[in-house]
Amino acid sequence: MRFRLANGLVALPLAVQRRIAGPPVVRDGQQLDLETQLWLKVGALADAPDRRTMPLSAVRARVTEEDGTTRGPTLGGVRAQELTIDGAAGPLQARLYVPDLPDGRLANGGGDGLLVFYHGGGFVLCDLDTHDNPCRLLARQSGVRVLSVAYRLAPEDPFPAALDDAVAAFRFAVEHAVQFGADPSRVAVGGDSAGGNLAAGVAQATAGDGGPAPALQLLVYPWLDLADRHPSRQLFGEGFDLGDEDLDWLTGLYVPDSADVRDPRCSPLLAGEVSGLAPAYVITAGFDPLRDEGEEYAQRLADAGVAVTLRRHPGLIHGFMNLMGIGHTGREAIVEMAGAVRLSLARG
Repeated sequence: MRFRLANGLVALPLAVQRRIAGPPVVRDGQQLDLETQLWLKVGALADAPDRRTMPLSAVRARVTEEDGTTRGPTLGGVRAQELTIDGAAGPLQARLYVPDLPDGRLANGGGDGLLVFYHGGGFVLCDLDTHDNPCRLLARQSGVRVLSVAYRLAPEDPFPAALDDAVAAFRFAVEHAVQFGADPSRVAVGGDSAGGNLAAGVAQATAGDGGPAPALQLLVYPWLDLADRHPSRQLFGEGFDLGDEDLDWLTGLYVPDSADVRDPRCSPLLAGEVSGLAPAYVITAGFDPLRDEGEEYAQRLADAGVAVTLRRHPGLIHGFMNLMGIGHTGREAIVEMAGAVRLSLARG
């Protein structure tokens, strides 16, 4: 019902949308996107239980159900192939997306770029299916193959299992790049939220170990500091879908030993040295409690001489990649980042 109502509202004339949404929401010099404001208003009408009080199995089922309504129809223009790859402690499920060529033929190899993608969900929630459409759109718009990885989740497998799997998956992708129709020298890593944490962690872990390193790190509203609260957590920690208390709950599930939150493998922002890392494209959302840590990391990379682009979407909220079926703003943001991936992984 929330999806149907929200989609009906965003199809109305803008003046009508504004009357329904109410006055513009302005905070920290930014105005909340109108479609997003409508989505949040509809959500506030729902009497949803507090996920932190629910059994985790029920929370995961609810997330899957909600995603089924917000991601929109399954996108064409790509071929999806189910795979099993090597993780740090055993096999992992993965999905390879191969984009169509402009003339309608499926890409059939020849050294294309490859993006290893780690889904968000606080290290606890989500899976290949919740991020299926975003990965399809990334592949279709960038012309780059996307390998989406189902790393181990907490609390069943707490820190550092997810990062260990992320590193193993990247190394597997490089070793098998030719088999995937990709160029081993043009394998990137990326992810949203917790997945952005893992992508940053892979870039750090591989920078000085003598092995292959990513050609690019795509960090989409990344969660990079599980130890400290940055100002944006106070500014946007309530009323914008992802709450401050949600982050505390997820941290407790992922990192049972609270001392580990200061480990750079858990909080990449706290790494002592970030020079020599892969070029980065960092995307933040203006109304996101995690905004400031993503932007601080981009500045740290730039100060260390790393090639970095920071793109803030000032009117959007955390999780916009999973709202592709609501209006157009989230989809447009993904199309934009896909263009950056295309340019970064272009041949010579």
